[in-house]
Amino acid sequence: MNVSSHAFDTQNEVHCPFMPVFGPPSVMFERGEGTQLFDVNNKRYLDFLAGIAVVSLGHANPVIADAISAQAHRLVHVSNFFANPVATEAAIKINGLLREATGLAGQVFFTNSGAEANECALKLARRHGRRNVGGDGRYRVITALGSFHGRTLATLAATGQPAKHGPFAPMPDGFTSVPWGDLDALRAAIDPSVAAILIEPLQGEGGVVPAPEGYLQGVRELCDEAGILMMVDEIQTGFARTGTWFGFEHAGVSPDVVTLAKAMGNGMPIGACWARSDVADAFQPGDHGSTYSGTALATAAVVAVIDEMRRLDAPHLARTGGELIRTHFGAIPDVVSIRGAGLLLGIELAPGIAASDVVAAARDRGLILNAVTATALRCAPPLTVSEAEIIEAAHILTEAISAVRSAKGADQ
Repeated sequence: MNVSSHAFDTQNEVHCPFMPVFGPPSVMFERGEGTQLFDVNNKRYLDFLAGIAVVSLGHANPVIADAISAQAHRLVHVSNFFANPVATEAAIKINGLLREATGLAGQVFFTNSGAEANECALKLARRHGRRNVGGDGRYRVITALGSFHGRTLATLAATGQPAKHGPFAPMPDGFTSVPWGDLDALRAAIDPSVAAILIEPLQGEGGVVPAPEGYLQGVRELCDEAGILMMVDEIQTGFARTGTWFGFEHAGVSPDVVTLAKAMGNGMPIGACWARSDVADAFQPGDHGSTYSGTALATAAVVAVIDEMRRLDAPHLARTGGELIRTHFGAIPDVVSIRGAGLLLGIELAPGIAASDVVAAARDRGLILNAVTATALRCAPPLTVSEAEIIEAAHILTEAISAVRSAKGADQ
């Protein structure tokens, strides 16, 4: 059976083979090229979501594809009893980027996902707290309401969205979430049991909400006063997405721990936890691990991504592309505001226009976005998106919003 020719239909003989955690898939995509996606019927779409800020250099990028292909013919994986030169090079390049951003020397642990990168950070915070800060009492981590840090039990507990906790209660102990942007609430939550603060520079899943002015600087000061770690979740914002290599650079702060994933592999499943060297040194052999940490295949993609992003000046692409979207999308009737940074933007719609309806109408017309809140769209195209594609997307979005408004009027 050619599955690409069938829709998933639980009422017929062709059943969806996946667990129902994502809901019914609306489209089956077969191939991509740059900002374009093509479904199994060869219908063309503009991808202004990029796999949720993952495919930052575009679909089927030939530089990344060639690097992965060449590595697959050479060496894919060895256990972590041994080193491989590709992972070593990737770690050196990541350390180089973060040293440029922070002025600090650090070390990397490779993971398979962003959630695993945050798991590593959470364990490191406890290990550091016990060894360096105050014995067994230092274990709690403070996060922000509206945050998103992953779907494993620990990272879900760290995620400041209580509605997501209920189905999996009781949550692991050791996490407190306080209102986003509220330094007074953060200060009040710090006590001798706290080992770290884990924060996003811009809440992506929380609605594409940038940190308020001075907030990250205040977090850094509180961490310094309390002698605890400042850990920054850059899983969605890292690798040039916001117009700088890392989102925290907008605030001019230097975190102690940084977690990464998404764009670093341009679609290959890989993440990383970076920590400044004296913090990373809290780990001892056997404290943490992963069978697939730093496979040669995945890290070959990382090396190629960093080299290509440097060649293209990816932060500049994000800044200029973001300005073009603000110009063209901002002129659309019923777009009331655009927030975010670089090419991670939240498009706020006029009252009464449901973001989910606009997403469906835009998808029918060949534009991929997602509803990040009930009233806002998330826009995160590849950093290589062209001005012509942005103009085309603006036309499609205009038509989609108009169709939703017309349908709403007809229903009333």
